[in-house]
Amino acid sequence: MYDLIPEPRKLNPASGCCDLSGGAAVTAGPGLETEAGVVEQWLRTALGVKIDPAEHAAKAGLPIRMDIDRSLGGAEEYRLSVKPGLISISAGGADGIIRGGATLWQLALSEGRKLPCLEIEDGPRFGWRGLMLDCARNFFTVEFIEKLLDLAALHKLNVFHWHLVDDQAWRIDLPSMPELAELGSKRLDRRVHSLRWKTGCYSAADIKRVVAFAAARHIAVMPEIETPGHSTALLASHPRLSCRGFAPDGGPFYPEDRYGVFDDILCAGNDATFDFIGQVLDDMVELFPGPVFHMGGDEAPKVRWNNCEKCRARMRKLNLRDEGGAYDAEKLQAWFMGREAEMLASHGRRMGGWDEVLEGGVRKDTLIFSWRGYSGGIAGARAGYDVVMCPQTKACYLDHKNLDSPEEPGWLGVCTVRDSYNFEPVPPELSASEARHIVGGQANVWSEMLYFSRQAEYMIFPRLSALSEVFWSPAEKKNFERFTEKLAVHQKRLASLDVNSYKGRLF
Repeated sequence: MYDLIPEPRKLNPASGCCDLSGGAAVTAGPGLETEAGVVEQWLRTALGVKIDPAEHAAKAGLPIRMDIDRSLGGAEEYRLSVKPGLISISAGGADGIIRGGATLWQLALSEGRKLPCLEIEDGPRFGWRGLMLDCARNFFTVEFIEKLLDLAALHKLNVFHWHLVDDQAWRIDLPSMPELAELGSKRLDRRVHSLRWKTGCYSAADIKRVVAFAAARHIAVMPEIETPGHSTALLASHPRLSCRGFAPDGGPFYPEDRYGVFDDILCAGNDATFDFIGQVLDDMVELFPGPVFHMGGDEAPKVRWNNCEKCRARMRKLNLRDEGGAYDAEKLQAWFMGREAEMLASHGRRMGGWDEVLEGGVRKDTLIFSWRGYSGGIAGARAGYDVVMCPQTKACYLDHKNLDSPEEPGWLGVCTVRDSYNFEPVPPELSASEARHIVGGQANVWSEMLYFSRQAEYMIFPRLSALSEVFWSPAEKKNFERFTEKLAVHQKRLASLDVNSYKGRLF
């Protein structure tokens, strides 16, 4: 199978090769100019030869053709044909052109200018194939994010989950609310004795650049703003949105330099909280055109709500009580998240939330991200919610150690390459109708202990390569022994792209 990752659905080898030593010209059907440009760039850098756009086809070398063929089915379905005098990619939609182009890119990276003749028919197992990068705990440059998006496209991922807000930073410089980034995007670095700040935020221009770069590769960008918890950096500029109006020491809030769960969260009884969220979303929808906005919902302690007169009044007014008649703060959070979902719906967007949002009930159109194992995904699917599976234990959390060794970086757990590869997004407990609510999976990269992009690359690869096969390839095609053989070649591809990948034991 020419060591392709993820494994294609069907590959038929043929005799001969296609020699690109003399260059090539990409000709694309109507509306595929952007996709053609991306594939041109990939091949040009991989092969070091002249790859011309369509207008120079008559003067250039071998033709590479791209066309839409609706008979192939879904938008990501594609057929790649490599013949001695022609390379063609046909697809059900423009998405499939990029997926087929990524396969061609892999072949160029490993096979060089003389590509083997073959025909591939391929398409995804799951519609959601995501990668989450936490840029709140530590800041990563736009240039690194673009590199990561290209690598995500190489592995046929189609969602970039951009974690932008947490206790440690607010990273979005919103045009109408500059105080959020001004006060929330920097924190004291207490690892050294001298006064030093960790800083970084993304301007509107930065965000538009990332979104456009991703869109050209048919990767949707889903921003995440943590609510109602993990909001200390937000409260640095808007302390009145907390229940008490001040930090635990009685002073102002500052972005945290510690990691964990903190009691001060957004006040659910204060109408100003929702006015604020509405204003943020008004700005955000102008920057992020994607269909889903992630609003967090995880690790929100209720100690402040239970002792806040405004929150208690809200629970009293809405009759949010448990079976014993006591106020139920979990139901208050469900109401809080539901109100955010309604705000998003008014903008034509759908809300995503971590699996805690199921506690107390939440709107049925909410997309559930099951991170605390499989139980949230099982409960969500059985209740009729669509679910993205991303359990942290030995599966999808790439900030965990690659190997159980004191010499390896990472924390909070161990997840080997084999663990990631053996992950199965569809729990066997689900019926066929329930299983249809498992829309895909996602790798999550939390950055508490990742200070530089080279560290991030080491933690991400090749476990993301393993997960890409889980998310894309037919389940019956999975074979770990075969994957390890392919990985020897794939690691060379990654090295040629200047990726600092882990190369130790796989299990």
